[in-house]
Amino acid sequence: MKIRLAMLAAAIAVQPVGAAAHAPGPPKVAAPTPGNVRDRELSAVRDVLARNQAAIERLDASGTGVLFAPDSAIFETGGSEGTYANYLAHHLTPELAEFKSFKFSNYAVDVRFEGPLALASETYKYRIVTKEGAVAERLGVATSVLKKIGGAWKILVSHNSGRKPTGG
Repeated sequence: MKIRLAMLAAAIAVQPVGAAAHAPGPPKVAAPTPGNVRDRELSAVRDVLARNQAAIERLDASGTGVLFAPDSAIFETGGSEGTYANYLAHHLTPELAEFKSFKFSNYAVDVRFEGPLALASETYKYRIVTKEGAVAERLGVATSVLKKIGGAWKILVSHNSGRKPTGG
C-alpha cells in the first residue's frame, strides 16, 4: 500500500471590521504555525520515500537520483552499496530488469525530526516475481536519514533488509 499524503494548505481569511472593512488589499491570512510547518516537512519527507518506492514498483528507477544526496550511503541486507549513484548503476537497475513485478504491501512509516535531519523507519511486506516466474515474499524494514539540501529533502543514508516470513 502506498502512502501518499496530500500537502496541507490552510488560509484563514480575517474579516475586517468597521472602517477597515472598506480598505482595499488582499485578505489577511493566518501566519504559519509551527504545527503547519512541521506537517509540511513531514509530508515532504514521506513524499521522497513514496516516490522512491513507486519507482521500484514501476521497475524503473530512472530519475530517482534527485531523491538522494550526491554523497549518500546505501546499505542493503548486510552489504555496503556505496553511493546511490553506484547502487543505481550496479545493483538496482540491473536487478529491476530481471523482475516481472515488485509490489509493496502493509507499508508503515514513522518519521521524526532531530535538528536538521529527518529519521524515517519503514516496515512493509514485498512480493517479487522474476521474469522466469520465481516468487519471493519477504518482510522488509528500512531506515533512512534525510536532510534538506537546496530546499528539498534528500536521503543521506538508507539501510534496508528483508527476511522470509516465519510460520504458515
